[in-house]
Amino acid sequence: MKYLMADDSEVARIIEIEKQRLEDTLDLIAAENYPPESILEAQGSVFSIKAAEGYPGNRFHAGCRRSDELETLAIERVKALFNADHANVQPHSGVSANLAVYFSVLNVGDPVLSMKLSHGGHLSHGDPASITHKCFTFHHYSVNPETELIDYDELSEMASNIKPKMIVAGASSYSRLIDYERIADIAREHHAMLLVDMAHIAGLVAAKVIPSPVAVSDFVTFTTYKTLMGGRGGVILCKKPYAHRLDQAIFPGAQGTPSMNMLAAKAVCFKLAKEDRFIQTQKGILENAACAADALVAKGYRLVSGGTDNHMVLLNLRPKGLTGKEVEEILESVGIVVNRNVIPFDLEKPNITSGLRLGFSAVTARGMKPPEIKQIVDLIDRSIVGKDDPDCLQEVAEGVKHLCKKYSYYLSDIS
Repeated sequence: MKYLMADDSEVARIIEIEKQRLEDTLDLIAAENYPPESILEAQGSVFSIKAAEGYPGNRFHAGCRRSDELETLAIERVKALFNADHANVQPHSGVSANLAVYFSVLNVGDPVLSMKLSHGGHLSHGDPASITHKCFTFHHYSVNPETELIDYDELSEMASNIKPKMIVAGASSYSRLIDYERIADIAREHHAMLLVDMAHIAGLVAAKVIPSPVAVSDFVTFTTYKTLMGGRGGVILCKKPYAHRLDQAIFPGAQGTPSMNMLAAKAVCFKLAKEDRFIQTQKGILENAACAADALVAKGYRLVSGGTDNHMVLLNLRPKGLTGKEVEEILESVGIVVNRNVIPFDLEKPNITSGLRLGFSAVTARGMKPPEIKQIVDLIDRSIVGKDDPDCLQEVAEGVKHLCKKYSYYLSDIS
């Protein structure tokens, strides 16, 4: 960073400290991952200069020959990766992608059926705090109070009563597989379109280690920076009949100039996702999450839905008499970064929560396997049990440092 250090040493210093923080902490945030340095290089490339409103072959700025080449490459790669009819790679985020889908085929006020946020859904699936709630009439299905699994019977009954124009599937804090075919059948029965938001699990789907929703869905949205191990940004896949309306909803509808540097990063991401190293990493994520779930249960923790089928584990901390906020702060103090999370039928406020969401993508990217995952679970448990013992917390912090040093990422020679 010699140029940045010369122009702005303060920003350069903050970046270097953040890089060291990433190295020195165990990142268990399900929405984060370590992209390869090739992704970071693409994000910081000269394509950050280019204005390229429009689409390949139809831009509103000159000098877009290479931008066209780049975007076309990203589109073809992601279509092949997910076996999709059509792709738009311009969305700036997952929320932008979802908004574009809604506005491409819905009218303001149309009824939409989606998963309740506190039961695993996402803000952009019509939560009252989201702008989506102000634009469309959302109704929310839930999980069964006993199994904590999606209640498909309730979903079907609600669809029958509400007659939604669209059903939204997909989640941000649901650790089980979703029966996309069953939801697609319900959608077809009631002449509704199906949108699947697979932001969290796109990498697992790309590696074909869990089922894909693409074949049975009208639209699929996802982000590239979670399990997919890419840079920031969103993507939309859709069936051919919706392609034109979807593209119009992104530009000129909701966005102007695409971030061509981020499109470059997406193109690299889609190439790497076809390689064996990526596929083995995704298999490792599943193995590590399952290992963590078993180890936590063995130590007396209660898991929402009893386990996991993907990259995350959701803890119910009520039996421990703790809140998500308390445990998040305890763990961060020893170098383990997690996030508090609402759980089904949560009695706490969203900024407190009764739950904790743990993701295992980033530690897997660092090369950790089940033996290390068991160590991490042990460190988590020791932190919680010894939360009022400074000596215990210091010992845990040393254990975290040891693991981080052994499995370095950006500071290693093999990053």
